[in-house]
Amino acid sequence: MQNPLLTEFQTPFKSAPFSKILPEHFVEAILKNINDSISLIELISIQKEIPTFDNTINGLQESSKQLGRNVSLLFNLNSAETSTKLQEVTQKIAPHLSKYKNDILLNKKLFKRVKFVYLKSDKSILSPEQNTLLEKEFNEFVRNGALLSTKQKEKLRQVDEILAIRSLSFGEKILADTNIYLLHIKNEKKLKGLPDFSINEAKSKAKSKNLKGWVFTLDAPSYIPFITYSEVRSLRKEISIAYGSRGYRKNENNTILLIEEIIKLRHKRSKILGYKSHADFVLEERMSLTEKNTNYFISQLYLKSFPFAKKEWDELTLFSNQNLGINKLEKWDIAFVTEKLKKSSLELDELELKKYFSLDNVILGLFKILNKLYGLSFNINNKIEVYAKSVRAYEVYDRNNNFKSLLYLDLYPRAGKRSGAWMTSYVGQKKNQRPHISVVCNFPVPSKSKPSLISFQDVTTLFHEFGHALHGILANTYYESLSGTNVLWDFVELPSQIMENWCYEEEALNIFARHYKTNKLIPKSFIKKIKAISYFQQGIQNLRQLGFASLDLSYHSMNSHEIKNIKKHEDLILDKFNFIKPYKDQCLSSSFSHIFQGGYSAGYYSYKWAEVLDADAFEMFIENGIFNSKVAKKFEDNILSKGGTEHPMKLYKKFRGKEPDPEALIRRSGLI
Repeated sequence: MQNPLLTEFQTPFKSAPFSKILPEHFVEAILKNINDSISLIELISIQKEIPTFDNTINGLQESSKQLGRNVSLLFNLNSAETSTKLQEVTQKIAPHLSKYKNDILLNKKLFKRVKFVYLKSDKSILSPEQNTLLEKEFNEFVRNGALLSTKQKEKLRQVDEILAIRSLSFGEKILADTNIYLLHIKNEKKLKGLPDFSINEAKSKAKSKNLKGWVFTLDAPSYIPFITYSEVRSLRKEISIAYGSRGYRKNENNTILLIEEIIKLRHKRSKILGYKSHADFVLEERMSLTEKNTNYFISQLYLKSFPFAKKEWDELTLFSNQNLGINKLEKWDIAFVTEKLKKSSLELDELELKKYFSLDNVILGLFKILNKLYGLSFNINNKIEVYAKSVRAYEVYDRNNNFKSLLYLDLYPRAGKRSGAWMTSYVGQKKNQRPHISVVCNFPVPSKSKPSLISFQDVTTLFHEFGHALHGILANTYYESLSGTNVLWDFVELPSQIMENWCYEEEALNIFARHYKTNKLIPKSFIKKIKAISYFQQGIQNLRQLGFASLDLSYHSMNSHEIKNIKKHEDLILDKFNFIKPYKDQCLSSSFSHIFQGGYSAGYYSYKWAEVLDADAFEMFIENGIFNSKVAKKFEDNILSKGGTEHPMKLYKKFRGKEPDPEALIRRSGLI
């Protein structure tokens, strides 16, 4: 069979012909793409013309078009529809990609040209986007060793190749350890407290495994309802311990040695490049700039949050003691007791609330909201090939009927799909090229008798990921490397987190929140309670996220390479953020995929920083109307469409007219 990855796709919108792509195609195609790209880059490097922006920087941007497409396909499928073969291919390709990156960034002749353009070109005749790209290209060379000696460059190359493989291994071990666990219940009495949708899903899961009874797993749609609603404390304990010990069990999926190696390799890399730590290296290109600034930001939020968190914890403890007979709160009780307290104090039953959030209705409502804000329309196209049966493909158009993007919606869990929710792109945006965006979630699968009913938290998750998707869909830049989510890391969550705000507004909820049976609008009393949810246990929630951020920074600080015991180190760092003593058989770090597999190393704090940005930005919508088209257009023109073409603070000030006010988050959280 001819390898489809070696040619331009002859499909609608040049979309991926997934059924024709086999795992082995990636190896042949990507290795050829790498060689072709290196050849083009060599031609750029050896040309005799004086280096200019056009013949050097522009040339670089066009040197890896097909490679970028194929690599995106491989890594996206490895996350959303993986297999043993695909994992093997990804492991095989990873070191080649690392070597390819180093072959470019350690190319002396090429860097000499880039450096000449950076130092000698007339910046005044370049556009702001071109100036940003030039600075980005130059800094990328420097930050990847262009100024190093030959010996140091070789050391860096070796470290990068090993790191690429270790990060992939971490993700594969966590996926395997997640999939290996099953809670098999045969006695119906042990299902007490669980909602029907959870029981039905567990019944289907058992049937698919040729087992009698009910099967619960560590995938979010199965685990979260169980830990939240199960009245059987011993089973909550069992599944909680299993979840918290992923990557920490004494089996082949244990990640502790991998973590130790990743930490040391990152520290070694930063020292080779002349930085004090991996955190210093990362934060140089973040809005916070330094580890000191980041720790200060975390500490200030901690000081404001802790008194509220302590009060909330005492309330939770008293409630569990007086109403549930639980004298000592344990980790496996928190979600359960919190739900009971929320239901009691807010008189809001999450299961009743779910009946107003049919997933199909929420999606249609979200489309209407995006139409009101940005004039977007979403047209399903069943002829565009998808990579799994449940995935839907849409064409997205603006109010002038201009094609903006392809959108893949992948909403339900599968065996080969990692947990969580994310947005990604199969094709990026640049001049004369519109993007192919994907939103991936893990929501409950609909049954024959009932649609997929999602929790309010799931609703906010969907809106969040669509915020990321908007960053891609509405991108309007000249260069792909500055388009969409290609921004400083602590700015990337602004578009996603600001979208969550509409979930709490009556005007927005009335568009999509209807009872799945009666089609009645969500009652105003429920909306008031949803508003109250936004304040509920915000102190505890803040403390939890700040703990993750502190733990992340601690693994990438100046002395991180000296950490001798991951578990003891974690317990020490998290001590002031937790109200429960740590358990010896559980370890958060062992499955902390954001920082050991994903791109959040030394950057997890950006979730809270983005909350500051989005709270401050949404106040502008509140002041002018949540569907104010002028404010939305200003947000689109200065944030969503601009990507990374200018510094984030400059773009933000163009939208807001001022720098973000950290107190906006405190005001929204009710921590005053």
